Amino acid sequence: MTLFGTSMESIYLTALIVAGSITILYIFFGDILEGFGEAIGLNPALILAFITFFSASGYALESVTSISSIIIIIASIFIALLLDTLLNIFVLIPLASAEESLTYTEESLKGRVGKIIIPIPEDGFGEIVIEAKSGMISKPAKGYENEVIAEGKQVLVIEVKKGVLYVVPYENNLDAEHTV
Repeated sequence: MTLFGTSMESIYLTALIVAGSITILYIFFGDILEGFGEAIGLNPALILAFITFFSASGYALESVTSISSIIIIIASIFIALLLDTLLNIFVLIPLASAEESLTYTEESLKGRVGKIIIPIPEDGFGEIVIEAKSGMISKPAKGYENEVIAEGKQVLVIEVKKGVLYVVPYENNLDAEHTV
């Protein structure tokens, strides 16, 4: 079968090359298109993957079999939908949730225990470090009641305002009970 005087194999191959090239560009410059994908409600990676899967399976079926082109188009659509669904469920969704699990919000720091690495003077700022799953979080800190807190002291985060953690000295009484 031909479409606009061009064989279906050529159309599939051209679509495969174009979609593959755009996919490679999307890998490098994908952050620029993230807003576009959210605006239309679809993930550009899924659209590009669908076109790639569709054209690859269509080209392969046209080259290897003598099945009717209409049946090949329908089969290619089903193959592309299946592979696209599997890609979304087993790769893209887990990657998105894994990325979110490594981040933190300032609100999530409330109630956490950290260690002072730069002492906090009266009415001044110091620095605190908090251990997290993704590594160490270092933030500016201030005494909750404007008290002096020495370097190396454990502190409890009470409040977060404009990126500054307001802390109070913290002693873990649980450890003291176990050492007696």
